Amino acid sequence: MAEVINSVLEYVNDIECTTEYLLAASEDWEATDKAAQVVDGNSCLGQPSRTLLKFADMGNLIKVLTRDIDHNASHFFLDFESKFDPSQLVYTKYVLSHQSEGQHRYLNMGNLLKVLTCTDLEQGPNFFLDFENAQPTDHEREVFNQVNVVLKDAEGILDDLQSYRGAGHEIREAIQHPSDENLQEKAWSAVCPLVGKLKKFYEFSQRLEAALHGLLGALTSTPYSPTQHLEREQALAKQFAEILHFTLRFDELKMTNPAIQNDFSYYRRTLSRMRINNVPAEGENEVNNELANRMSLFYAEATPMLKTLSDATTKFVSDNKSLPIENTTDCLSTMASVCRVMLETPEYRSRFASEETVSFCLRVMVGVIILYDHVHPVGAFAKTSKIDMKGCIKVLKDQPPNSVEGLLNALRYTTKHLNDETTSKQIKTMLQ
Repeated sequence: MAEVINSVLEYVNDIECTTEYLLAASEDWEATDKAAQVVDGNSCLGQPSRTLLKFADMGNLIKVLTRDIDHNASHFFLDFESKFDPSQLVYTKYVLSHQSEGQHRYLNMGNLLKVLTCTDLEQGPNFFLDFENAQPTDHEREVFNQVNVVLKDAEGILDDLQSYRGAGHEIREAIQHPSDENLQEKAWSAVCPLVGKLKKFYEFSQRLEAALHGLLGALTSTPYSPTQHLEREQALAKQFAEILHFTLRFDELKMTNPAIQNDFSYYRRTLSRMRINNVPAEGENEVNNELANRMSLFYAEATPMLKTLSDATTKFVSDNKSLPIENTTDCLSTMASVCRVMLETPEYRSRFASEETVSFCLRVMVGVIILYDHVHPVGAFAKTSKIDMKGCIKVLKDQPPNSVEGLLNALRYTTKHLNDETTSKQIKTMLQ
């Protein structure tokens, strides 16, 4: 990767030398020939006159190309609507046939050059991620169907969690009157079905972990780059986003419902007393000690579902040592950048058919930032991060405060590297 970036920087330096001529060319076509001679003399891409004619109307080209490369990473969109234009391939083959070996390698960079320099310069960002309408292609369908089996239950899980009221009244009555067997039985009868729901939530987190493992495998596998995967497998990218959206929605609801941990604590205490007294624990919602311990650790987390996904992503990386870690982190950083730019660009935001898609994008952006921060060795907040954290935080703070406080808290309290010395004071201040 370092070698490729150095190659890009060399290319940018070559273009910088022609700044004055390029600016003149945008106003005077005759100056294009003069600029072409300079480019040719500096070993830039072949067919210089033709290239510069294409560059002439690019406006802020030089500003874009000479800005800090790190701050322009992954500045593009997933476009599920546009069709492939064969003429682009024909033109590319024609140009390749006229290039030297050194010039050839620049053209072979494909989307990487666009990502690093923000330049699909005639059309702006080169694809838009349609979270509302993406459908699977034939080569996506197997993984898509496996993940869909899990995701179809996600809305029901959220509905059950949102309607979870707890057994606080019954538990208080039982504790205040420990000798009243009727109240003890009433509390136990109220808690058992609720623990059954908590068990279902926990088991769903395990299914979600397996689904994420399958998606990461599909979206990071060789020989394609993560960017190419997102372009080729848009329906899987949408499912990945749906998992992240569900995860943050679940955790927001869980954090505002203290009854969950109170109910489960009462259940475990009562179950322990019943076993000591050799009283059988009847009912289908029996949770053995091993499962109870795992559930207890799960619900002790402020954001249990996000912790599950973070651990699963870290495990995916460690289990696939032959797969470069960049395949996973670049997939996450690209998703974050796609969401950020769609949210901050009016022309792309206007494509959303529903305002709910805005909330969806915000949650996905925060989710991939947190996953990136847990998986990447230096995290999401370092200067070398491929995620524009200042831009992402600004997008969040531009929303109505009540709608994003939970997401800001997720960045504050569930990321791994926010408080590192490498995190800039400006970012820390923005999240205070």
